Amino acid sequence: MMKKTLFVALAAFLTAALANTALAQQGLKMGVINSQEVLEKSVEGKRVIGRLQERERKSTSDVAKLDEDIRQLETRLSTQRLTLSEEAALQLNSDLDRKRKERARTAEDAVRDIQELQFRLYSKLQSELLPIIEQLGKERGLDIILDLTKSGAVYFSPQIDVTAEVIRRYDASKAAPAAK
Repeated sequence: MMKKTLFVALAAFLTAALANTALAQQGLKMGVINSQEVLEKSVEGKRVIGRLQERERKSTSDVAKLDEDIRQLETRLSTQRLTLSEEAALQLNSDLDRKRKERARTAEDAVRDIQELQFRLYSKLQSELLPIIEQLGKERGLDIILDLTKSGAVYFSPQIDVTAEVIRRYDASKAAPAAK
């Protein structure tokens, strides 16, 4: 009898808890934003992507130039091996080793520089977007805005997507100072 009473009480408690959870979920107003789309479609996001691509092109060009220098030294060493003095061959090998090390350092520095630039630019973009997103959330009475890029969401209603509005407001905020 006591087990049955305990079971009924526990069932009633769980039912009440689930009902409260359902009510709380119904009252929760959510929005979603696709930060990748903001990056790709906003004026400033496009500018950031362009800067990163330009830096990557320059780094690739620098490394390609060193690759060409290395190929020339290797060609010279292989074609003139029999006619070079021992000292000249050693010097050429030394130059080749130095160029290979320079190429490796240049490539490593380029990757690190691009990563640092990407972090700085993305952090700046995020700090500029946050007040816009917060203001939009307050205006629409949203309790939470999730970033689709990071949330792992597999479905959402398009009605709660605020991405386009954030892009519009962000572009307007960047254009406003230029208009003054």
